[in-house]
Amino acid sequence: MPALPTVRRLSLAGLALATTVAGVSMTASAKPPEPAELSAAAQVNRTIQGMSLEEKVGQLFVLFAYGPDAHQPDARNTTLYGVASPAEVVAKYKPGGWIYFDGRGNVQNPTQVATLSNQLQQAAIGTGLHVPLLIATDQEQGVVTRIGPPATQFGGSMALGAARSTADARTAAAITGRELKALGIRQDYAPDADVNINALNPVIGTRSYSSDPKLVSEMTAAQVQGFQRDAGITATAKHFPGHGDTVDDSHTALPTINHTLEQWNAIDAPPFKAAIKAGIDSIMTAHIVVPALDPSGDPATLSKPILTGVLRKQLGFRGVIVTDGLEMAAVRQEYGDAEAAVRAIEAGVDQLLLPPAPAVQFNAVLDAVRSGRISERRIDESLLRILLLKLKNGVFFEPYVDTAKAAEIGPAASLATAQKIVDKSITLIKDDTKTLPLSNTPRKILVTGWGVSTTQNLANSLAKRGAVTTVAQTGAAPSDAAIAGSVAKAADNDVTVLLTRKAWDSKVTDKLGKQRKLVNDLLATGKPVIVVAVQDPYDIAYYPAAPTFLATYGYAAVSMESLAKALYGEIKPTGKLPVDIPVAGEPQKPLYSFGHGMSW
Repeated sequence: MPALPTVRRLSLAGLALATTVAGVSMTASAKPPEPAELSAAAQVNRTIQGMSLEEKVGQLFVLFAYGPDAHQPDARNTTLYGVASPAEVVAKYKPGGWIYFDGRGNVQNPTQVATLSNQLQQAAIGTGLHVPLLIATDQEQGVVTRIGPPATQFGGSMALGAARSTADARTAAAITGRELKALGIRQDYAPDADVNINALNPVIGTRSYSSDPKLVSEMTAAQVQGFQRDAGITATAKHFPGHGDTVDDSHTALPTINHTLEQWNAIDAPPFKAAIKAGIDSIMTAHIVVPALDPSGDPATLSKPILTGVLRKQLGFRGVIVTDGLEMAAVRQEYGDAEAAVRAIEAGVDQLLLPPAPAVQFNAVLDAVRSGRISERRIDESLLRILLLKLKNGVFFEPYVDTAKAAEIGPAASLATAQKIVDKSITLIKDDTKTLPLSNTPRKILVTGWGVSTTQNLANSLAKRGAVTTVAQTGAAPSDAAIAGSVAKAADNDVTVLLTRKAWDSKVTDKLGKQRKLVNDLLATGKPVIVVAVQDPYDIAYYPAAPTFLATYGYAAVSMESLAKALYGEIKPTGKLPVDIPVAGEPQKPLYSFGHGMSW
């Protein structure tokens, strides 16, 4: 794979000079630049001056394509873009960014991902621009994880919040960031800086560290340092101005956050302020309405008062603003795809992520510039920020990765570190019958409830400790037959471990209260039942009769191993609730408070 010339990473002084060369001031003062920085600044200026309007606009888009290989055709790409292969998409639109999804065929194994990255970079550089892509993904860890094993897995944000260690949060980000970088991914759409104060939030939940703004701020800043300073990739704080208090999912509806200005400043703003203070390079918008910040009814993604007025001017953010996915319903319903893309740029956005109608939206932006609605200088401002970001994180001059090194991600040392970090998150909320810890006496254990791989992974971990296990996976909305089957199996076992997931969500998971029926029917057997919420800890509010209850905040294998260790007393459960848990149906009435957690 051909390589570009390399220079050392730019200092802030070099970035400041580059902005001055391009005619946009982004930094008040800077040290005199060194020769390498002068060269980089000149490169930025030459690149911008040599680009056509179409090429400039292309750099503002972050696209994706179906498939594991840049040269492999896929009919779904033809439907979306008019060309069949990812490489052809790059050649046609000359995008500035790219995003990977595991569910869209982009992720099979580390060598394949690294090869795909190199192929896409070669396609981008081969367009004649010689500007590489900024390849990104959503590797929040926990419930939003695009790169699975053998990459190192962690418990996710709320698990880190339960453990309370900023050092561990930084380490987790550093390990994650280095592994992404080895795959050619230079931007992570993480950390999630939302403060989850609503127990019925369907889209954030455990993606947030906590319901406490101070804890979220500390964890956000720590992970920014881990991603950017330690791993050398771009972090992206999301979802500005704060998506933590909603009962609507912005993928399917347009949520409204009715916080007063005082509440926003006290709850939602602090983590983003902390991220900016820590040097965050990128911030993602939210498709939410916040009347206290903009009474127009426009979602934040399309709001100049919020993005330019608050984020740029009030909070002083000078990095790259990227939209949340433009394919989401919340941002499409009012204006349509073409107008939404134009309004996002007018609001202050730099990158347009996942346009659902690429040709329509690309041409809409071009037409807006040609008609004078948007000035070319405004496009240049965003282009400048994007190019500076590519310079800062090194991809501009070092776009390719060593596929052999990519195959080495997930080393034993990182996996061991991750396990120790996740061990600290397990939270014992209730144990009225003193069932825990289990003794080393041989026993038969039924593992039932949600998750095909999750129930099996826990059973495997328990079996390593001498248990004879039976698995009866029932799903999140178990049928009456599945419930009866689990109850029958419980009679033949000494202990049942029941895994629940989002039992509060009657719209999506616990339809007709079936998870709750499963819990109650198992308790009625008289056999010991250990209930474990493997995602949101709020499930306990719906199982008041359960005598023993733990929270893991995540359902990956690493979390199930930590759970098994806690059940058998190999580790003490030291996690503390990072959120308040209200009584079911009474959001203002506390059941368990922030900081609660038992041990032995």
